[in-house]
Amino acid sequence: MAEDIVGQSITRLEDSRFLTGTAKFTADFYKEGQLHGAILRSPFAHAAIKKIDFEAAMKAAGVIGVYTHDDLAVDGIGPMPCAAVSAVQTLEPIVVPPRPALANGRVRHVGDPVAFVVAESPAAALDALDLIDVDYEEHTALIIVSDALADGAPQLWEEAPGNLCFRFEKGDEAGTEAAIADAPHVVEMEIQNNRVSPAPTEPRAAIGTYDESSDCLHLLVTGQGVHGIRNQLANSIFKIALDKLHVSAPDVGGGFGLKNFVYPEWVLLLWAARKLRRPIKWVAERNEEFMSSIQGRDVQATARLALDGDGRFLALSADLTANMGAYLSAFGPGIATNSASTAISGIYDIPKIFMGVTGAFTNTVPIDAYRGAGKPEANYIVERLIEAAA
Repeated sequence: MAEDIVGQSITRLEDSRFLTGTAKFTADFYKEGQLHGAILRSPFAHAAIKKIDFEAAMKAAGVIGVYTHDDLAVDGIGPMPCAAVSAVQTLEPIVVPPRPALANGRVRHVGDPVAFVVAESPAAALDALDLIDVDYEEHTALIIVSDALADGAPQLWEEAPGNLCFRFEKGDEAGTEAAIADAPHVVEMEIQNNRVSPAPTEPRAAIGTYDESSDCLHLLVTGQGVHGIRNQLANSIFKIALDKLHVSAPDVGGGFGLKNFVYPEWVLLLWAARKLRRPIKWVAERNEEFMSSIQGRDVQATARLALDGDGRFLALSADLTANMGAYLSAFGPGIATNSASTAISGIYDIPKIFMGVTGAFTNTVPIDAYRGAGKPEANYIVERLIEAAA
């Protein structure tokens, strides 16, 4: 019979190796015969790619290969999916533009991956990046979400007229508006929840391997979970059976949400490992984290709180504009919608509530779950309103 552990202190198993410096993180692993990858990233927030010349990089010492979107397309490697689409009920279907692992003719944010170099050493891979010549035609960049939604703004995606990704609404709009109209006291505020960039101690890293005897791919990754990453990679990108792709995560040096998702690097490592029949390792440099890992927040809100003569809450209305970035990350559309709407009332009894969210595309790093994932943004709105009302 299993021991009853309810109410008992549970001994932590991991503390000893962390305290003694014997923990093993992804960057600490070495696979026999491994190669090293490096990513050439866009210096522009929005530009057309006219030409990529990597002849000099291919001739550099230690370089095994230089790859672009065309190489992925030949092998049928699909775009990265957005898992939140099926879970978020919007007024119209969420617009999901294709997000390839390497840019297809256009870059849409600073840090967008353009080319992938594989070499015998990290230094050789990084040096080769300087030898790749990309001819860019710079376009107008939209960074602020209100600019992206303005009349006449440049289009980021043909699929998204007006740069609109979705419109989400939840609650009793008519009842809320009526309560606000009749209320003795109404507080209204414009609230900005600024964009933030997670920075865990351990940057993202991964090793992709391919076992030819079993025809199986394996990703060793700095991950906060493995099943979601595996399922998206196998089902949507490589289109192989789940038992042909394994994902494992060793010790992880912080995540704050950003290590939950499929990234272009994971796709590139696995694809190239299968192509070259050798393990390939990539470890992000710190500046890469700010350009390529998901970011959080970036929500503007117009919010109103109605109160009666005794200061009791009658109604709350919040209209949010959420910056999705240039592409939709795995759970991006669900953060300012499903997640935030569950917390918009905070701990308070508010009889009438309505919340609307407009999601828009900009030339910025994609947004996704970061420390609370929408709930801190919602709490910030209601608490700011209460402070103002007081």
